[in-house]
Amino acid sequence: MDDEKHAQVTLLSGGNPQIPKGDGPGPVEAYIAAMPGWKGEIGRHLDRLIAEAVPDAARAVRWNSPFFGVDGDGWFLSFHCFNKYVKVTWLNGAELDPPPPIAAAQEGVRYLHLTENDPIDDDQIRLWLTQAVNLPGSPIF
Repeated sequence: MDDEKHAQVTLLSGGNPQIPKGDGPGPVEAYIAAMPGWKGEIGRHLDRLIAEAVPDAARAVRWNSPFFGVDGDGWFLSFHCFNKYVKVTWLNGAELDPPPPIAAAQEGVRYLHLTENDPIDDDQIRLWLTQAVNLPGSPIF
């Protein structure tokens, strides 16, 4: 995304990019490109891990968050910027072994919060991705 288009993206509270609803890689790429500073580094890192582990992942943006899934089988992951962390939402996370560390109010959902100085455990995320794509995803939309 060029600098002019990037400058036009509104950042909502927590630095979360306001990206219109859309399907396919374009809206997700726009979201990640607009993630500010260290949050953008985390977004690009997660996107690379997803592309490596699930090269044919479906992609979409809803509610100002990128979603990743399996065509015809629902969504397994999303992330969202907050002030002090990027919240990685595993939509079928309760079924992962081991489950991501943070429980959610929604049944079956688990979270992983990544802060500016957190090392990202690539091996654990790849393991979760491999498991997640082999489980039923969420029909959230």
